[in-house]
Amino acid sequence: MGGKIGDLEAEKHVRYIVSVEKRRDDFESVVTEHLRMNGAYWGLTALDLLGKLEVVDQDEVVSWIMECQHESGGFGGNVGHDPHVVHTLSAVQVLALFDKLNVLDADKVSNCILGNEDGSFSGDSWGEIDTRFTYIAICCLSILQCLGKINVEKAVNYVVSCKNVDGGFGCTPGAESHAGQIFCCVGALALMGSLHHVDKDLLGWWLCERQVKSGGLNGRPEKLPDVCYSWWVLSSLIMIDRAHWIDKNKLIKFIIDCQDRENGGISDRPDDAVDVFHTYFGVAGLSLLEYPGLKPIDPAYALPVDVVNRIFFSRR
Repeated sequence: MGGKIGDLEAEKHVRYIVSVEKRRDDFESVVTEHLRMNGAYWGLTALDLLGKLEVVDQDEVVSWIMECQHESGGFGGNVGHDPHVVHTLSAVQVLALFDKLNVLDADKVSNCILGNEDGSFSGDSWGEIDTRFTYIAICCLSILQCLGKINVEKAVNYVVSCKNVDGGFGCTPGAESHAGQIFCCVGALALMGSLHHVDKDLLGWWLCERQVKSGGLNGRPEKLPDVCYSWWVLSSLIMIDRAHWIDKNKLIKFIIDCQDRENGGISDRPDDAVDVFHTYFGVAGLSLLEYPGLKPIDPAYALPVDVVNRIFFSRR
């Protein structure tokens, strides 16, 4: 695979991620306070892929995560925030990174995941439905080894009902195909052992058409490329065995060009401001591309492969 280890500013990215967590009072931190659990997942998973998870205080992070748990069993985006399935998955994933899933009451957490009669899932008690929440619920239940608590057939059928004539998937039945939703639907089907419902050639064609001249990937036709789609598109292509349909070396160059070589971090496009979201998805995309020096990441669970193996093959 193209790209030398020296091209990735790994040490600077580590310093950037650590610095983001330490900034609590600047504007960016204040306006994203409600997303801190997701930010912890993005930053810590990137650190683990870079082989540097030990630079953070594990006990401090685990203690903070447990402070974010609601009496319902779900987790909020920060201490005192309402629970939501998005933040609950991030909490479970970070605990998995640290091999600390044992601090959870798996039954309590899984019982807060809100499945509906039609097989869809709601994000929280307010009832919003989206295939993002289906993937998140299925991923969370699978990591907790509680998938048997739901009607998997109904969940599969709901995802299939969101499939479009172009092979893609939307957020609800009839909604426009979008790379992010495609990842959620393909990932959910993969975790439920139901990828046979995907037209792999048709979807693979739609996904590989997301690569633009710069080598980057976009989320929908006629949109600008964005580093985060290096994850959403490429992971989907890997799950349906069509990753060889894109130019991987051009994608590597696009991600590398989005780095801040002075201060670390990765942006959505070259020369834009960096953030921890795009830093994670840039590193994760490079991991999927087998970039040297990075740990491999699982395309369905969005966790390092060694973490996934530990969850399922190291039963205590």
